[in-house]
Amino acid sequence: MSEPMQKPPFSWPVRVYWEDTDAGGVVYHAGYLRFMERARSEWMRALGVDQFAFKQATGLAFMVRDMQIDFLKPALLDDELLVTVEVKERRAASILFAQTIARADGSSLIRAQVRVACVDILRMRAAPIPTDLIFESIP
Repeated sequence: MSEPMQKPPFSWPVRVYWEDTDAGGVVYHAGYLRFMERARSEWMRALGVDQFAFKQATGLAFMVRDMQIDFLKPALLDDELLVTVEVKERRAASILFAQTIARADGSSLIRAQVRVACVDILRMRAAPIPTDLIFESIP
């Protein structure tokens, strides 16, 4: 019996611009956080979730709770990158993502685990993720 095929992670292309780099043309470390945030936002958009409308309707938002990053190689000015998003674990009020950043040629630059928490914005406390939101990795 064959195993079910696993879907590839969601991926989002990013190009490195001057504004992303330091004086040496190397991506500043905080730039990778922006790239990963954009990819998670686009992943949600691909699932049909409008984050602003979600916040307005529910008073909830997703915020980074924890992040572990391995900086393997630097990205350079004008590099074409691919940022991936993959759900590794879903809990009642949080989601653990595996994220990678690689050059278009496949060179791995960043490996990260990011846990986001669903938060009640007014109370600034964790809140259960609504059951009608289906989060899974999509290609």
